[in-house]
Amino acid sequence: MAYLFVGIFLSLIGYMAYFNLKLKDDVINSPYNSRQNAYEERIVRGDIRSNDGTVLAQTQTDAEGNETRVYPMGNVFAHVVGYMASGKSGLESSENYTLLTSHANPVEKVTNEFKEVKNQGDNVITTLDANLQQVAYDALQTNGAVVVMEPDTGKILACVSKPDFDPNTLAEQWDAIVNDSENSSLLNRAFQGLYPPGSTFKIVTTLAYLRQFGTLDGFSFDCEGELTAGGYTIHCYNSNVHGHEDFAAAFANSCNTAFSQIGLSLNGNQFAQTAEDLLFNKELPLELPYSKSSFTLNDSTADALTMQTSIGQGDTLATPMHMAMIASAVANDGVLMTPYLVDRVESYTGTVVRQTKQQEYDTLMTAAEAQTLTQLMRGVVENGTAKPLQEVPVPVAGKTGSAEHGDLSEPAHSWFVGFSNVDNPDIVVCVIAEKAGSGSEAAVPIAKKIFNAYYNN
Repeated sequence: MAYLFVGIFLSLIGYMAYFNLKLKDDVINSPYNSRQNAYEERIVRGDIRSNDGTVLAQTQTDAEGNETRVYPMGNVFAHVVGYMASGKSGLESSENYTLLTSHANPVEKVTNEFKEVKNQGDNVITTLDANLQQVAYDALQTNGAVVVMEPDTGKILACVSKPDFDPNTLAEQWDAIVNDSENSSLLNRAFQGLYPPGSTFKIVTTLAYLRQFGTLDGFSFDCEGELTAGGYTIHCYNSNVHGHEDFAAAFANSCNTAFSQIGLSLNGNQFAQTAEDLLFNKELPLELPYSKSSFTLNDSTADALTMQTSIGQGDTLATPMHMAMIASAVANDGVLMTPYLVDRVESYTGTVVRQTKQQEYDTLMTAAEAQTLTQLMRGVVENGTAKPLQEVPVPVAGKTGSAEHGDLSEPAHSWFVGFSNVDNPDIVVCVIAEKAGSGSEAAVPIAKKIFNAYYNN
């Protein structure tokens, strides 16, 4: 019995140490921790700011001491910064404890407490670039999402979702917005929107082929505009006939029939493993709530579904944030840096309280595999479906996509994902424009505006 009690005691000590080292911050910062609200009685909620100091959220206090949370940029940062109305979302939720913690001068804090005056909470300085966010917001003229991030650091520079809302007036509009099931304006489509990835998924199919066959050399395909297998026919977009293609041409042309044939040649289980290596069906290292991308395929999958899956259709679903992460790994020699939105936390006087450390999350592919994909994605801009990006000041690599969805009578979702300054990548841009047509028609022009804004700023 003595040994048993000693063991229990040591286990408790071990758990308490583990809790304080590993779990404490998560529990304290949890939006479900109602004890955080007690801090509002003693602390004026701190600001949320962009990386250049632009105020994105702040608390204003009138002469009677009434506090109002104000969002100077209105709809532009609505989803990522979040709101405070019938609950919290975005950074307002994930950084709630931080914003209600004050690292003001200790003497000042004690003096204020004696005076029954609230102390000023800490400010959250984000990685978000106010100019890029505005450009992305203005460029996206339909429902959809845009993500911009640095592949070598993981910094998220822009995160746009539409339809949006004005967090300044959300309380008054709450009932109308939450009951509008058609638009789902509160949904952060960048993190939570699940879409068929369309031809952007050919990045994954290509990696699966490369891993199974060891090379892309020797691949040859004659595109006749359609391919039939298992009683099912796949068409190239607009029934285009691409003729004789090697792998690079098939990728640049986004040839559906070639990639359907490629899918049929793959081992289904190995294909599924490659998708999971790229974090499909996996948890993602993200600060805000997100949806998990899904992929289902194995050796017994019927030919029809295999062909659809190979071109990013079928049962495959992905979020724009996830596709941006895959492109970031390609741009960063196969290494995915942990994405993050909070650069640092400062006291209201500017003293740095906490600085986010950049860190590698995982190696999703080898450097050689990343280089092969980069060359193919470069070909999409040089010779394929993203030629307008040749006008960007630096070389761009990317992949377009046109994803069928739901009612096939509606236009396709328009996708682009890629990165700029190919030899030393600067930013990754992922765009989805819902029901806007091909990737070339809608997503590429949006991405072009963002790339140009980055280099002309």
